[in-house]
Amino acid sequence: MNIHTIFGARGAVADQLVPILINNKEKLRLVSRQARSVSGAEAVAADATNYQQTLNAIKGSSIVYLLIGLPYDSRIWAAQWPLIMTNVSNACKETGAKLIFFDNVYMYGKVNGWMSEETPLNPCSKKGEIRARIANQLLQESKAGKLQAMIARSADFYGPIGFKTSVPNLLVIQNLLKGKKAQWLGNADQPHSITYVSDAAKALYLLANRPDAFHQTWHLPTASELITGRQFVQEAAALLQKPNGVTVIHNWMLRVAGLFNRTMKELIEMNYQNEYPYLFSSEKFNNAFGFTPTSYSEGIKETVQWALKQ
Repeated sequence: MNIHTIFGARGAVADQLVPILINNKEKLRLVSRQARSVSGAEAVAADATNYQQTLNAIKGSSIVYLLIGLPYDSRIWAAQWPLIMTNVSNACKETGAKLIFFDNVYMYGKVNGWMSEETPLNPCSKKGEIRARIANQLLQESKAGKLQAMIARSADFYGPIGFKTSVPNLLVIQNLLKGKKAQWLGNADQPHSITYVSDAAKALYLLANRPDAFHQTWHLPTASELITGRQFVQEAAALLQKPNGVTVIHNWMLRVAGLFNRTMKELIEMNYQNEYPYLFSSEKFNNAFGFTPTSYSEGIKETVQWALKQ
């Protein structure tokens, strides 16, 4: 059976990938701790920290997309991510399924210039260290020829997805819709690449169907034009006919909020990404697939149109 199996079927990326797979008449299996029922797909409940459940969920799969998102807590990441990567990798080896791991850029640490697939892993955070560990774990398995796998990396993302799964959606668009002032982390005047999540989902399917794409790391398509937080707010505010002011959330504010909110506390070590230029290059993917990423003006417009319907 040539089944495309998504682990993390309740997440933002899965929401965009599912219709692509269905429209392309792929056999689809959605795996999450609580089964997600979608017309045209098989729903399976499984916990990726349990090997037998993971193996059962992967049997019969040709492609496995590892899109799991854990709670934003480095303690949970440290305990669960290595186990999840081990279980999914071993199950793919046992069944012959190919694996695509959807990753972020935390393992690069603070980068001077553009991030590319050649950027060395140099984490400067607990969460970055964990992501580096599991990325290296997967790459070693792949290079050893034991597993057909690839890493697909995204910058921070935005798009027609739940507000809570995208910082720009949450701090900018949702706040503006509520009549509140937009917010931005760190520094609203530094350039910050943002991946349009619909492009990321399209790219995952293109990669899945390209045998020579495996055993590599890919940056998912992201507009190369420079945009700052302030410019993102200005474009969104103009479309929503709202004031375009922005409140910057500094580290001291996160520390105060972190006394009462774990997520705010966890953001502190990652806020370097917002205080300095955050430049993400997808030139390798764009050239290999002849892909033009969605521009920020078009992506923000589509996101705002979606948000207005919610």
